[in-house]
Amino acid sequence: MEFSEMIRTGRAQAELLRGPEAPPLRGTLCVTGHHLLLSPGPQATPDLWLLLLRSVDSIEKRVAGDSGTITLRCKDLRVLQLDIEGVEATLDIARSIEALSSLESVITSYPFYYRPKGLRLGDAWHFHPPERYYERVARETNAWRLSEVNEDFSLCPSYPRAVIVPRAVGDDALARSARFRQGGRFPVLSYHHAPSGTVLLRSSQPLTGPQKRRCAEDEELLRAVLEGAPHGTRGFIVDTRSAQAAKQARLTGGGTEAKAAYPGWKRLHRPMEKGRPLQESFVRLVEACGDLEQSMDRWLSRLEGCRWLAHVKEALSTACLAAQGMEREGACILVHGAEGMDSTVLVTSLAQLILDPLSRTMAGFQELVE
Repeated sequence: MEFSEMIRTGRAQAELLRGPEAPPLRGTLCVTGHHLLLSPGPQATPDLWLLLLRSVDSIEKRVAGDSGTITLRCKDLRVLQLDIEGVEATLDIARSIEALSSLESVITSYPFYYRPKGLRLGDAWHFHPPERYYERVARETNAWRLSEVNEDFSLCPSYPRAVIVPRAVGDDALARSARFRQGGRFPVLSYHHAPSGTVLLRSSQPLTGPQKRRCAEDEELLRAVLEGAPHGTRGFIVDTRSAQAAKQARLTGGGTEAKAAYPGWKRLHRPMEKGRPLQESFVRLVEACGDLEQSMDRWLSRLEGCRWLAHVKEALSTACLAAQGMEREGACILVHGAEGMDSTVLVTSLAQLILDPLSRTMAGFQELVE
């Protein structure tokens, strides 16, 4: 579908309210495929107001008389209000913003259309390929290798084409381990901690199911992790689900690593919220931040009630647990929940930021994100 098919009304006269400290801005509001633009006109300030539609989190609209109001709550906590002339224009613009701010295909995003002058696309690709980080690991230990078993992304669509795995485990075993893990996310290295010789890994849950299935290759992989670490190293599996949630997952084909099948590894449950409860918590935080007339007591009460800081504490505490396990206990750490994506990547990234000074530099943080 073309962007033009989603734009019901291309322009309208509107007034923008950006907050109590910024003066209202009145002019012509235009809707494009990726932006909202408001031009104040030649008699006012020449500045053009611009908003990326992807930054809009939610939209509220209401009409009264011959005009309407659209309230935009943005992902950066801003709350913007557009007072638009004409009921039909208000409803059409609101529908256009709703459609354009929630496009599913990533290739419709603005970066795929942005063409600044002087940009050579070849300069922007692969600033930090897996090969570069592997060179660092290889200088510290020879227990790991770079595997291109996922070169065509058929083994795991959400992993990079090259992953760092134990040298003692072949690609065939990796493929079998991937089939035993949800979404194909078999255990791979996230960070090697040189001072202790231990590693931080990430994966998804094993597909043990009600029959308590096992996978010899998956067990071999985690056994090789401990064998590649200093003698006597033990491992901890940090599960970001509660013990009850992990038990229920077994009924639908998921599960956890059986203690008898993975000697040397101990499972720890550190439940972290995700999905809709986390989104609702963030919405309540934004609402509390947008109310500038409330008292300090009321603000603190709403801040506690939204539980956002509790979620932040859960993430930081779990990351600290992983970091301390590697630094103080000299243990290898595997982090996973169910899918092994949101909370897993959050914990492993925070733990690496805690342990690795390089990751706290600009270049190191870019490599971590990549």
